[in-house]
Amino acid sequence: MTEQATPGRQEEEIQEELERLRARIAELQEAKRQLEAELRDTSSGAPAPITTAAELDATLRWFLRRVGMILQAEKAVLMLYEPETGELVAQSPALGLTQDEVEIFRVRATQGISGQVFREGRPIITDDATSDPRTVKENVALLNVRNVLTVPLVVERKDAEGMVVERNNIGVFHVFNKRANGRFAEEDVTLIIALAKSAASVISSAKLYIAVADEKRELERTLQGMLAGVLVVDSDGHIRLMNSAAKHMFGVSADDGTGKPLSQVIRDEEVHELIRSCLSGNAEASAELSVASPEERIFQVQTAMLRGDNDDISGVVATFNDITELRSVERMKSEFVSTVSHELRTPLTSIKGFIRTLLDDTEGYYDRVTQTEFYRIIDTECDRLVRLISDLLNLSRIESGRALDLVLTSVDLGEVVNQVIDSQRSYTNRHEFEIILQDDLPRIVVDRDKVDQILTNLLSNAIKYSPDGGTITVRVQEADGKMAVSVTDEGIGIPEEHIGRLFTRFHRVDSRDSRKQYGTGIGLYLVKHLVEAHHGEVSVESKLGKGSTFTFVLPTDLSREQSGLESAGESAAASTAEPAGGPAADEPS
Repeated sequence: MTEQATPGRQEEEIQEELERLRARIAELQEAKRQLEAELRDTSSGAPAPITTAAELDATLRWFLRRVGMILQAEKAVLMLYEPETGELVAQSPALGLTQDEVEIFRVRATQGISGQVFREGRPIITDDATSDPRTVKENVALLNVRNVLTVPLVVERKDAEGMVVERNNIGVFHVFNKRANGRFAEEDVTLIIALAKSAASVISSAKLYIAVADEKRELERTLQGMLAGVLVVDSDGHIRLMNSAAKHMFGVSADDGTGKPLSQVIRDEEVHELIRSCLSGNAEASAELSVASPEERIFQVQTAMLRGDNDDISGVVATFNDITELRSVERMKSEFVSTVSHELRTPLTSIKGFIRTLLDDTEGYYDRVTQTEFYRIIDTECDRLVRLISDLLNLSRIESGRALDLVLTSVDLGEVVNQVIDSQRSYTNRHEFEIILQDDLPRIVVDRDKVDQILTNLLSNAIKYSPDGGTITVRVQEADGKMAVSVTDEGIGIPEEHIGRLFTRFHRVDSRDSRKQYGTGIGLYLVKHLVEAHHGEVSVESKLGKGSTFTFVLPTDLSREQSGLESAGESAAASTAEPAGGPAADEPS
């Protein structure tokens, strides 16, 4: 027989239980206040808004640990709704779940307790997850779930008076397995609903911040990678953004510029005036500026106004495109047209003059020898025209991206050198020519006409740029399956600053001694491409006032496979006209 408790004893036990529950409630309420306060600090951005995935991860880890401690739960996980798939998807980090478990934990929004809480927007306590018909049994078994407390993740938007004007359910929050085989109670529900609202606010705000921050970083990477300079100046005249290209254009160090007044960073007054004009409310402008810092450059500048919420001007963005080389090419093209006109006019004038002289000689004043000399001069000038037109056609072929066709034959290079020099002798009586040929030179498989053109251009330049005469030496030697040909003069030489640009199109050396020399500025440009078409190399050595040496090196046997070009063979070469002997009138390109 069991002893019955007296009424007084029962009352004492009830009071003790009530006191214990009151203490527990007070403990939970205090924990709730602390957690809510910390969450508010995090979500309100008091220290700093969450702008990276790492910061959000750290915040959620801390939140889940606190929830697990306060609710005495073994596991907790947040699930967010993905509209694209219609699923609720578990998010990392999670409390008590492995990364693999998180990655495969996903439920359609129409299924299970997760889907019911999401759709209905109300919490559900499941005391026996194994037998509850609403649970997805695969997930229960996978996650080893005994009991569950699930609440919706609701983001609320409030007006200025604190009234809720919009609610948006973004997912659900699961807390699994009350410790010590306990069960989740209503006070747990009250607490977790409040915490879930704070967590939803944190997640929603953080994802927005992260998306904006990611877009900002992507924009910055794009701006920094642009070839055009980008400069953003606020309404107070301070630089807010200056990409790498702009810093390079104005000689600004990598760590300097941002936040400083424009006048302290960029010294050019034209840039200041353009920015001031845009900030003062004038129309957006496009201008071409010459900026001297750190070196003379030409920029195409485009400005655009930045406006705030009230449509007032908050700043200006300016883009700088370096068009120095473009303007230089345009200038060189203009000079090229002028010089080509001169080069064409000179031989035509000679041809016209001698033809007219011969036609007017109706009485036979000029004897046969003199007439033959006139014919020789006319023939030479015609060759000169043919050579110039050939250069122009090759230039057009190169500029259009078409390959230079090579007609490969076996050539005695010494014979070609002698023929070209004999042709050039008629253009000067102030120069001596010296030919140095290595003994027993092998024959070379090349395009004879193209090699003739290379030598003619180099010898023509040697004559032209040694106006006081002297010796021009042509040296040919073979080594390691390659043939090296050098042309050395005793002329005015080439300024060092022009060496690197000699083989570019339209480039002409403009020095006091060379201004009187005419040329198209394409000779060495063509030499480079003709040599490279043979898989060869060309180089130059020069000292101002001491002369220059141009050297080109060709393989001795350029087969069809090596060149990558179609060879018409020796039969086609035999039917090809002999190369013209006149000079290509050129400066160092």
